[in-house]
Amino acid sequence: MSSHHSHSHGPSPADIPGGDKRLAFAIAVNVLLTVAQVIGGVFSGSLALIADAIHNLSDAAALAIALIARKIARQPADANHTYGHGRAEMIGAVFNLAWLIFIGLFLIVEAVNRLLDPQPVEGWTVVIIAGIALIVDIATVMLTYSMSKQSMNIRAAFIHNLSDALASVGVIIGGTLIILYEWLFVDAIVTMVISIYILAHAGIEIPKAIHILMQGVPQDTDVTEVTTGLQQVDGVRNVHPVSYTHLRAHETEADL
Repeated sequence: MSSHHSHSHGPSPADIPGGDKRLAFAIAVNVLLTVAQVIGGVFSGSLALIADAIHNLSDAAALAIALIARKIARQPADANHTYGHGRAEMIGAVFNLAWLIFIGLFLIVEAVNRLLDPQPVEGWTVVIIAGIALIVDIATVMLTYSMSKQSMNIRAAFIHNLSDALASVGVIIGGTLIILYEWLFVDAIVTMVISIYILAHAGIEIPKAIHILMQGVPQDTDVTEVTTGLQQVDGVRNVHPVSYTHLRAHETEADL
């Protein structure tokens, strides 16, 4: 009896028509928004607005990494990468989430320093720019939402965008309180809340991405059930140890 081996070359990225164009457009918009927020933050004296700008810049970087990872993942298998390049998306996701954690910790330190030493803040400038940022953030979230359901790489970028939209809401609230009551400490508190939110979401998602990158079994897959099912197929004599890559592609090696 002949031996037949069906090798999976790894998952290719789930594609959505115009997906790359969506990401490219979102990157351009977020870069422009970052520039506007940095300028506004400097002139208004708002750390929260600058924090939101840094987060927006990380959004642009996250989207750029996601776009590059998608393009790499679509490359066919070759002599040096016999299982293809599908894992590039997972590497992009882990990098993005790790960067997000770094940003969250950095902003907490800056917020504590500002809380100990409050600085004058121009509330109206903060509210207007944060309002524009919120519109852009919502648009970016809408562009990446459907794609995030099919790719953890895009999901990591989507979380950046979603958290930034919520951060913009926080900045608007903070700026309004400064206008109404001159509560300068609110700027630092908003920055800290943004940072904690960033860390919470990144902390939840990065273990999942690392688990998949380390070829862990997908959460919705029962290895025993898959192996048993394959063994019951007519003509299958033996099933080799089922690997993560094979599970992802719904294939396995079998001796026939």
